[in-house]
Amino acid sequence: MRLLTLTLAATLAAGAAFANPVSYADVVFNEDGGVEASLTGVAGNPEEGANIMKAKSIGNCVACHEITALADAPFHGNVGPILDGVADRWDATQLRGILVNAKMTYEGTVMPAYFKVDGYTRPGNAYTGKAAEGPLDPLLSAQQIEDVVAFLGTLKE
Repeated sequence: MRLLTLTLAATLAAGAAFANPVSYADVVFNEDGGVEASLTGVAGNPEEGANIMKAKSIGNCVACHEITALADAPFHGNVGPILDGVADRWDATQLRGILVNAKMTYEGTVMPAYFKVDGYTRPGNAYTGKAAEGPLDPLLSAQQIEDVVAFLGTLKE
């Protein structure tokens, strides 16, 4: 019984360590700006990814991109490319890299870096006119990035 308990505890600890998300400073980009390693070690949820992409309070991807699969979300934009068939054009590594920091792939892009937290002018602290206090949170969490990558992986022609 004791050996079983110790084995179970060690397995759970190892799984938890693998599932811990990385910080932006630990993200490794390849020469094309892609991020090969999962940010969490946990598979993304495509349904949650779709919700993130169409929610104005989270990802709001539809503000810039047209996505037929998300036709129920109003006001699709035309600033970014149409994302229909995106999984036929880019793989998960490339999509993850674009979401984490699109400027690593497309230098002049206006797409926000959804996981980057430093190296830019800091926003103010609400409406106080003062700099934000403490470190900034990413626009999307590591798991949210993985969820969006999983959803984008379903968009094939």
